[in-house]
Amino acid sequence: MAENRSELRKKCMTILYQMTVYDKAHMKYDVNDVIAEVCPLDNEFVKEIVYGVLTYKNEIDEIANKYLDGWTIDRLGNTDIAILRMGIFELLYTDTPSVVAINEAIELAKIYSDDSVRKMINGVLDKVYHEKEN
Repeated sequence: MAENRSELRKKCMTILYQMTVYDKAHMKYDVNDVIAEVCPLDNEFVKEIVYGVLTYKNEIDEIANKYLDGWTIDRLGNTDIAILRMGIFELLYTDTPSVVAINEAIELAKIYSDDSVRKMINGVLDKVYHEKEN
């Protein structure tokens, strides 16, 4: 059975979380291996999100830091980093409707982040959206 986009985003978040853990521990890894561990079936949507976040990671982090009031993205938990990076990537670099990109990130944050971080992620994505629209 085909997975819906929400389920695939959860897999993307898991993959991005794992790569953040590896990066912080200075461990080498192969992106395709990490993707295959979480998502055994080849999926273009998952690859687009994961490789997109990796490609634009510096720009995404810069944008996140611009709107994280008194914080930087590297101070967030690894799961929160994955959700925020994915949300910003979808907002700025994909055809996903903005409301969907924000809502999907917030839904993940409701499950995996505490309330204050969920609000922070929502605030950052809202500011990114408003800047993009102007």
